[in-house]
Amino acid sequence: MGRVARLLQRRHGDVPAMLEAITRVAARSVPGAEESGISCLVAGRAVQPCAATGNLPRRIDEVQNRLGEGPSLDAVRSRRTVRVDDIATERRWPRFTPAAVRLGVGSARSFHLFVDQDSLGALNLYAGRPRAFTDESETVGLVFASHAAVALQGAQQQQSLRSAMDHRDLVGQAKGILMERYKLTAEQAFATLVHTSSITNRKLTDIAEELTATGVMPGSGADAHRAG
Repeated sequence: MGRVARLLQRRHGDVPAMLEAITRVAARSVPGAEESGISCLVAGRAVQPCAATGNLPRRIDEVQNRLGEGPSLDAVRSRRTVRVDDIATERRWPRFTPAAVRLGVGSARSFHLFVDQDSLGALNLYAGRPRAFTDESETVGLVFASHAAVALQGAQQQQSLRSAMDHRDLVGQAKGILMERYKLTAEQAFATLVHTSSITNRKLTDIAEELTATGVMPGSGADAHRAG
């Protein structure tokens, strides 16, 4: 675990690299594991691979999304660890199971990823033979799941921050165009954008993006300065 902590410290700030590092070390360190992947929850329903040791975890996520069933989805929905000791005899997912067998899965573990009750996805471990995982596997896997959850939360926070900064810059550029074109104050230019957003029933950032890209105020039969 000390080795893992040092590895993650070196990857700090590079979330994709951190998640890839977690999956690689988990596949090497968890008893019985051969492949590992981190599935991110999308729109509260589907899971998509955001890190994987190979093609298998990605293909498993694709199958689960297509069929709407499988261990990763159950781990997220039930908010618990899902154990699959022998996929060939598994009855919980009648459509998923045959596909997983064809892909070469013998057994699996899916650990729910969460921080402060926020469901983020699942850490998945796969083996080619049945009953490859032990109680020790689950204990070690939970440690990696904790690291992955923190890293995922950090990624989401970084993405939200970048998005907020991008939106702020975009609105600032749109305000600048209106201020120069119509000799408005910053407050008047912002009020014009808000007014246009309201009457066109579109997001403020969409209005700003179109204005900066085309130089034309969306839906403006009237002059922009009149709205301000």
